[in-house]
Amino acid sequence: MNQTSICIKTEIPEEICEIDDELKAIYHSHDSICIWVFKTREDRNNFMDKTADMKKDERDNYFFKNYTQ
Repeated sequence: MNQTSICIKTEIPEEICEIDDELKAIYHSHDSICIWVFKTREDRNNFMDKTADMKKDERDNYFFKNYTQ
């Protein structure tokens, strides 16, 4: 695929829009969109690096194991 921009029109809750983009990791599949929110940009970047090849369920499990208390 060439470089492109794909936008899907939808209503995003305001509380998600208010979160700094550098604290969010976003994943999509054919049937869902997941947004993980982190305390720091470093946490977000580490999550992205560690989960780069993971599927949604693996990423979700990694997030809950490593970033929730």
